[in-house]
Amino acid sequence: MQAQGNPFRSEIESLIKADDLNGLLRKAGELHGHWCNYLAYGVKAGYYAIKEMGVTNTGMEEIIAIVETNNCFSDGVQMVTGCSFGNNSLIYRDWGKTAVTVSRRDGQAIRIALAPAFEDSRGEEYPRAYELFYKIVARREPAEPEEYAEMMQLFSELSVKELSVPFDKMFLIKKTTIDMPQYAPIFDSKRCSVCGENAMATRLVEKEGKYFCLGCAGEKYNMLSGGGIQLKS
Repeated sequence: MQAQGNPFRSEIESLIKADDLNGLLRKAGELHGHWCNYLAYGVKAGYYAIKEMGVTNTGMEEIIAIVETNNCFSDGVQMVTGCSFGNNSLIYRDWGKTAVTVSRRDGQAIRIALAPAFEDSRGEEYPRAYELFYKIVARREPAEPEEYAEMMQLFSELSVKELSVPFDKMFLIKKTTIDMPQYAPIFDSKRCSVCGENAMATRLVEKEGKYFCLGCAGEKYNMLSGGGIQLKS
């Protein structure tokens, strides 16, 4: 792995170099707010891609990650790869699959997807954790504080256990080539004639020589929420 000498990524790069998946999971927990198995899967996928491709990230779009889900997996990917929305190297493909493609600027890429048979077996492997998950999170049923604490503890424990599962059992892994997107363009900002706030020129509506942000113009816009990308107004 080529060292870039980036002080902002030094801890993450050291953990990757040392093959310290537990350390990477701890770092991902700082972003995600808790540990769970899908966070662990994102950590492992990001780690595998970075190690296999021999890349580092300075946040300047030299590598990108294309995630296909907005669940916990994506936070693990972001922390380990350093690709994020803010540095324009995280792309969200709204396919609802627990998968990521990590690519170098030359288009050489690797796609890592959670293996269906492995994913389908987790409920049998950890029945109590999934029982509590479906009750508390999926169905939003009332739960005792002790049940919530038990669920969080069980998922913390199983996330660490999942780190030791062989990569070829957990993932479908394929080397590929993609058409890399151009570097993120820089757009001018203009001031909305109603709210007085600046907005990117590409997100403004012009009427009679005045500019209006999408909110003030009452226009529809795309919003990413827990349900994926939706058109809102």
